[in-house]
Amino acid sequence: MSGGELVFRLLAAFRDLVDAMHAELARRGHPDVRPAHGFALQAIAPGPVTGSELAGRLGVTKQAAGKTADLLVGHGYVERTGDPGDARRRLLALTPRGREVLGISAEVLERRRSAWEARVGPEGFAALADGLRALPLDAAGPLAAASWFVPS
Repeated sequence: MSGGELVFRLLAAFRDLVDAMHAELARRGHPDVRPAHGFALQAIAPGPVTGSELAGRLGVTKQAAGKTADLLVGHGYVERTGDPGDARRRLLALTPRGREVLGISAEVLERRRSAWEARVGPEGFAALADGLRALPLDAAGPLAAASWFVPS
C-alpha cells in the first residue's frame, strides 16, 4: 500500500467512525454536536478545566477554545463554575447532557470497532491495532487533532 493510499484509508476509517457517531447522536437528540465539540467534551471530561487548559489540550488558541466552550455551554453540554481555590478563575465542567453525548459516542465507537473486527477477523484486527499502537503519537496528544476542526 502506498503512502497516499494509507492516508486516504485512514481518513476514510476516521470518517466512517465520526459519521456513524454523529448520525446516532442526531437520532438520540443531539443534532447540534460537531466533531470539534466531541474533542472539547473529551478534553473537559477528566475534570473541570480552565479555558486556557482546554486550549492547551486541544492545541488551539484561547479564543478558539472560548468560542467552542461558549457553544457547548449554550447547548447545555458544559457549564461554567467558579473555582473554589481562586475566585478569578472560571472552570468548565460537563453537564449530564455532555456526559450523555460521550456515552452515546462510546457505544457507537465500540459497535464500529466490533464490526471492523468481524470484517477483518480477530487476528487481522489485532495486528492492525498492534501496528497502530506502535506508531508515534503527536507530542501534543490525540485531542490536539481538534485544531483541524476549529480555526485558530
